[in-house]
Amino acid sequence: MPAAPRARGNAADRILAAAAECAGALGVAQVSMQAVADAAGVSKALIHYHFRDRDELLARLADWLSGALIQGEALALDDTDATSQLDALWLWLEGELTSGRLRALVGLGQERGAPVHEAVRRSRELRRAQATQTIERLFDGLSLRPRLPAPLMGDVWVALADGLAVEASIEPEANLRLRFDVFWLSVLNLAE
Repeated sequence: MPAAPRARGNAADRILAAAAECAGALGVAQVSMQAVADAAGVSKALIHYHFRDRDELLARLADWLSGALIQGEALALDDTDATSQLDALWLWLEGELTSGRLRALVGLGQERGAPVHEAVRRSRELRRAQATQTIERLFDGLSLRPRLPAPLMGDVWVALADGLAVEASIEPEANLRLRFDVFWLSVLNLAE
């Protein structure tokens, strides 16, 4: 009996996952429709069926990556007590740094196409909102009140995570956990 045909969403997700892999490993500038087709094990025609052109592929990739990052960051703090939240947040971030997905999203910010630029802008706003929630949850869990607005500290958390993604690609052996810990110790010192 022949295998059931794959749902359209499954092929698109597989293509997006392959595009994320390519962007994380090669850098966004090196992502071509053919490279993604090869990585996904599909024809280039199938990619064009789901994505009109490279800009649409990269724009949808930005949305797809940011959705996964936001969900992962939120889930990292679920089912943890106040004393283990930072460790849980690090484990999530370490997984993202290792996978290259965060680096891929950062790299998409360098693309010039209008659809990609708009998707990256949406991603930035959504990630900032999630980072604000992360800051609030961490401070609330420790019964602390921040002296600075949580959205401002959330912006800095996003900038740190993005910077660590770049650093991980430049110097894979760097002690990124130390940088993470120093950042959070500094942030927690901004409590009343």
